[in-house]
Amino acid sequence: MNKRKSIISLFLILLISLAAYWFGEDGQWPPQQPSSGKSEVVKLEFPAERFPQTAKHIKEAIRKGHSAVCTIDRKEAEQNRKESLKGVPVKKGYDRDEWPMAMCAEGGSGADIKYISPGDNRGAGSWVGNQLEDFADGTRVEFMFK
Repeated sequence: MNKRKSIISLFLILLISLAAYWFGEDGQWPPQQPSSGKSEVVKLEFPAERFPQTAKHIKEAIRKGHSAVCTIDRKEAEQNRKESLKGVPVKKGYDRDEWPMAMCAEGGSGADIKYISPGDNRGAGSWVGNQLEDFADGTRVEFMFK
């Protein structure tokens, strides 16, 4: 009887381990992992209900012809931000939101800029940063909305 319990226990441990591997830490299938190639596109569902002004701006910018795909390029973020915000005055009580974001290779000069509330903009930026922190530069991310 003990041998049978040991085999069942071992089987259950194996089954749980396989499930954790197949579904990843976040419980999604397929598991989201950092991109290893430039052609792979990670799909990121942006929470429009949490950050409605940012979501609206991204959708409008995409409709105007800006890319829905962001190629992560953190080392150019500061320069991209300078270029995209050049000539766009600061407005009291608002942030200047950029699409494509400064951390995207597609960002910089020619980005679409919109004044939105600081809470929405900074919350969205923090959320995106947290979602993409494990992804390497060069990873292509497509922003999706429900």
